[in-house]
Amino acid sequence: MAARSEESYFPRLAAERLDIALCRASTSVARAAEKAAGEQGLGVGQHLVLKMLAAVGPCSQQVLSEELRIDRSVMVGIADDLEKAGYVRRERDPRDRRAYAVTISAAGRKALEKAEAATPDFLDRTFAALSAAERDQLATLLGKLLTAE
Repeated sequence: MAARSEESYFPRLAAERLDIALCRASTSVARAAEKAAGEQGLGVGQHLVLKMLAAVGPCSQQVLSEELRIDRSVMVGIADDLEKAGYVRRERDPRDRRAYAVTISAAGRKALEKAEAATPDFLDRTFAALSAAERDQLATLLGKLLTAE
C-alpha cells in the first residue's frame, strides 16, 4: 500500500480534468442542496418546480421537465408529491383539453417563501470558499455551459 503523499492528488487531477472536477463539485453541492431543502420540507426538484410555477404561471409537466432539466419520470413523482402536500393543483389546460397544467397553490407559495428565505444562508455556507466576485464569475461560466447544450 502506497503512503499518502503530503499533497492531495485530487487538485492536480481537477486541474487536468475539468470535467471530473465539475462533476465532483456538482455532486457535493447537490448533496448539500438536498440536505438544506429537506430541512425546509421540500426536495430540490420540488423547490425548483414551485419556483418556476410562481415565476411563469401554470405549466404542463412536460414544460416543467424540459425547462428544469428534470427527467419526465422523476417529474411525475415530484408533481404527485407536491399535489399530495397541497402545494400544486393539476387542472385541464384550457389551451389543450388533453393536457394538464400544474398550478401553484397558496400553500405552495408559502412553502416556497420559506424555502427561498433559507436559500441565501445556504448559498453563503456552500460557496464560502469563493469571494462574491468569484461566485459571480462561476454563475456566468455555468450559464455559458448550460446554454451551450
